[in-house]
Amino acid sequence: MIRSSARGQGFRAGVARVGDFLRDHQRAIQRMQWSIVGVYLALLIIPAALPLPDRTASVFNNLTVVAQFAFWGIWWPFVLVSIPLLGRAWCGLFCPEGALTEWASRHGRGGAIPRWMRWGGWPFVAFSLTTIYGQLVSVYQYPWAVAAVLGGSTIAAMIVGWLYGRNKRVWCKYLCPVSGVFNLLAKLAPWYYRVDAQAWRAPVRRTETINCAPLLPLRNMQGAAECHMCGRCSDYRGAIALSPRSPEAEIIHVAEGSGWQTMLIVFGLMGIAVGAFLWSASPWFVTIKQTIATWLVNHDVYWPLADNAPWFILTHYPEVNDSFSWLDGVVILMFIFGAAVVVGGAVFCGLWLADRVLPAAQRPGVRDAAGLLLRSPLAGVHKLAQGLIPAAGVGVFLGLSATTLTLLQHEGVPTGWANPLRFTLLTLALAWSLRFEWRLAGLRTVQPLRRAAAVLAVAAGLLPFCWAWMLFFVLW
Repeated sequence: MIRSSARGQGFRAGVARVGDFLRDHQRAIQRMQWSIVGVYLALLIIPAALPLPDRTASVFNNLTVVAQFAFWGIWWPFVLVSIPLLGRAWCGLFCPEGALTEWASRHGRGGAIPRWMRWGGWPFVAFSLTTIYGQLVSVYQYPWAVAAVLGGSTIAAMIVGWLYGRNKRVWCKYLCPVSGVFNLLAKLAPWYYRVDAQAWRAPVRRTETINCAPLLPLRNMQGAAECHMCGRCSDYRGAIALSPRSPEAEIIHVAEGSGWQTMLIVFGLMGIAVGAFLWSASPWFVTIKQTIATWLVNHDVYWPLADNAPWFILTHYPEVNDSFSWLDGVVILMFIFGAAVVVGGAVFCGLWLADRVLPAAQRPGVRDAAGLLLRSPLAGVHKLAQGLIPAAGVGVFLGLSATTLTLLQHEGVPTGWANPLRFTLLTLALAWSLRFEWRLAGLRTVQPLRRAAAVLAVAAGLLPFCWAWMLFFVLW
């Protein structure tokens, strides 16, 4: 027993030293970040200046295909994987957009952060708009679309950095389109910077000020959701240390959730994102479009069938016979919003029903005049929604990795192993989410039947989500 405890303490000390290493090598980290910025800008700008690749283009002979594979085949799918494994280390150590917005903030005007920017709905809105716009301009296929989506985001990040804050990442905290997703997935990370409140309160000699770029209240920091894992605060006041933890600890004991986080999980990651991945493979999309087109022609309305929209509004590359009509754009929007309503709506109904099965939830820390805790009508739903983060995250990874597999197939790589792996990952993620729901239900009742009923309600709500992936990977 003593030997096991010693090993545990040694492991914790070793993890803490990793945090100290990051703190002591900030210059090297900055040089690495600027190297990544250089590669990122090259992959963003150079392909946009080259002719579109033909059918014979390969990752071995065409820079545009190299950039496509780098961004959508490797970069984004596996950045997503890194978050639940390492926390938001991508944000703090590697992200070119984060480095650029902090650099702009260092040399900018240092204005106060406006109230409108602090609105809690930006992560959901930014993710949704970016996802939908990317589908309309075919961001996975064309370099100009990549320049519009990723380049536009980078320019906006630099402008926000220049306008607001000083040496801060205001863009990353409030407006980054993927910050909300990373915030959710980081709750599963087995590492976090633990703050020792007692050590913080202890009298210390004057210490050097720490620049927390993502604007976190270090003294009260809990969990890993918003922390960028940069290591700058490691051992600050002898109270902060990189520490191991259970991957379930934050969702069970810390995260309370909110309305906007529930929107992002249920209607963003499990609704809008599913629709965005599925529409191009769906025969339903073709049927809906043909039905509407027939009606338009029969009523002598032809302008929606024109494919004259500019490339930055709808896909328009006539040189490779790929252009969207106005009708295409409308039906894409219909399909995506339909998926959000059907799939996301079913998931929400499952959570709502589970919440009704369980005893009433209370919102921590909010009391009425008599000192009694007030109950938020959807507080229980928001807490239960946190348990769906594994399933929602794996769903987005499966959708993004479909592009990876398409690119590999184009290069002649066999992909027969893909579907067994996909469904294994999906099954494990669903099982983990249902385990979370069982544990979260256990915070509200000890009755096994009520806990089981709540989990079954959530599982029923997940059926359309599972069926969507069955359609995408098997039936379509």
